[in-house]
Amino acid sequence: MLSEVADGVWVQQSAWVWSNATVVRGEDGLVLVDPGIDGAELNELADELVRLDVPVVAGLSTHLHWDHLLWHDRFGDVPRFAMPASVEAVGAARERAQAMAAESASGIPLELIGHLTPLPADGGPVPGEVMEHEAHAIGHAALLLADRGVLIAGDMLSDVLIPFLDPRRPGQLAAYEGALDLLADACGHVEVLIPGHGATATGPEVAARLAADRAYLDALRQGVEPADPRLEQEWLAGPHRANVDLASS
Repeated sequence: MLSEVADGVWVQQSAWVWSNATVVRGEDGLVLVDPGIDGAELNELADELVRLDVPVVAGLSTHLHWDHLLWHDRFGDVPRFAMPASVEAVGAARERAQAMAAESASGIPLELIGHLTPLPADGGPVPGEVMEHEAHAIGHAALLLADRGVLIAGDMLSDVLIPFLDPRRPGQLAAYEGALDLLADACGHVEVLIPGHGATATGPEVAARLAADRAYLDALRQGVEPADPRLEQEWLAGPHRANVDLASS
């Protein structure tokens, strides 16, 4: 079910890793940011959009991981935008994304995964400011809706996931630190933060999310074990070890 978190901004959370699909009302209609996850949830989102009675004019994929490349034919045949770097790389990533989607969730229209169009320089129908950085994935984007006090952060600033460094690219620790600097500037204009996974943050919790990710990265850089409650989840031991190895290499 969609929950309105700000004027013209709605969130639907999936049962799969607390994934958030975000719906943004723009001047021309609705923009769907990272809709997901399984087929039943995509259908539920489509039903909710019917009730809003506003046409879908575009999608926005924040980055190339499979759970951010999904679509459903009920959303319509509209452009699904991403940063040009993501569009350039998605052809090589699509087959793996389809395999991961088939393994991780049910009822996903696999043939619709990852059909992306470069975001035009003026943003096209996507409202606000799209901010690109190189942390976590190639061409990762966040969407700042400063007039509504909202930041849609993609796979950053989560209360349930630690920062995930990209093991396929060098300099990820510095890239992630730079991305947090970029998002920190944006967070000065917002009261609502929507991460790709986890709870929506409001008020002082926005700054707390930034502080938690900075503390985690600082610990990696210093070669010490982070005092991070997110690591109490056993399944994050593997990604954390990969981060430690990458930071020390």
